[in-house]
Amino acid sequence: MTTPVIDPTGGVLTTATGGMQAISAPSEADRGHGWVNVVGPVFGFAVFVGFWYLMHYWILEHVFDKPRFLVTAPHRVVDKSFLDGATRSDMLYALGWTALISLIGLAVAISIGMTLAVVMAQATWIERSFWPYLIAAQAVPILAVVPILGNIFGFGMGTRVVVCVIISIFPIVSNTLFGLLSADTSQHDLFTLRGAGRWTRLTKLQLPAAMPAIFTGFRIAAGLSVIGAVVGELFFRRGGKGIGILMDQYRSRTLFPQTYGALILSSLLGIAVFVFFGWLSKLVIGRWHESTRKSG
Repeated sequence: MTTPVIDPTGGVLTTATGGMQAISAPSEADRGHGWVNVVGPVFGFAVFVGFWYLMHYWILEHVFDKPRFLVTAPHRVVDKSFLDGATRSDMLYALGWTALISLIGLAVAISIGMTLAVVMAQATWIERSFWPYLIAAQAVPILAVVPILGNIFGFGMGTRVVVCVIISIFPIVSNTLFGLLSADTSQHDLFTLRGAGRWTRLTKLQLPAAMPAIFTGFRIAAGLSVIGAVVGELFFRRGGKGIGILMDQYRSRTLFPQTYGALILSSLLGIAVFVFFGWLSKLVIGRWHESTRKSG
């Protein structure tokens, strides 16, 4: 059995014996059945909505001894939040602000995180120098840090972006670093044999091999960035009125249907960004890696 390696001079996938290595297309069994991919999520959604109704009409009142209006029925959420024109307009405007802040924060986190990961991958002592501080930044409760950041940097849009960066940078660094360090040892030996420099090794071996892990980090960070934007809005309550500010205003006025509607919209934003990076991962990586062969 031959071992696939990458030629650093031409970027051609070859085998250890010098022949071309063909990559077979994924079988239909690996792709899965299309109807299962549809029925599964629909069934899960039906169970979720059913449990929501059960919470409203029975569990909240009989188990927790709480008034039913605390968990609004789904049809009232839809009616008061999405079918009401004025409320829907306010929510979409607020969602635009939250999306802008979260995407800017995610872009900054990707730029800083990938740069840190590349630098840390160059030497063990560099990795050990940065790693404790990254873990500390991830471990600090973001709810405790947000007021401090607001007092230092103000309560504008820039500080909201900083919150997004803090909460989303760790999975980008950790996954990128893992991918960069996971390149096959035999391929490293081939690059050393050919006298390849650090830049050639990074761009032709490590980064291509790390792409699946990098996009996994992006997808995790995408949802966290939305959380960071909403948390920053809930605390700062200044600047552009994002979905977090709107949600807090609805809650303070006991408008629970609208509160749940804003919560659903913020969740859908996180899902949309997650799905986008999943699609982008397939577009960039293609079908050559096993992580993309079982979907679709």
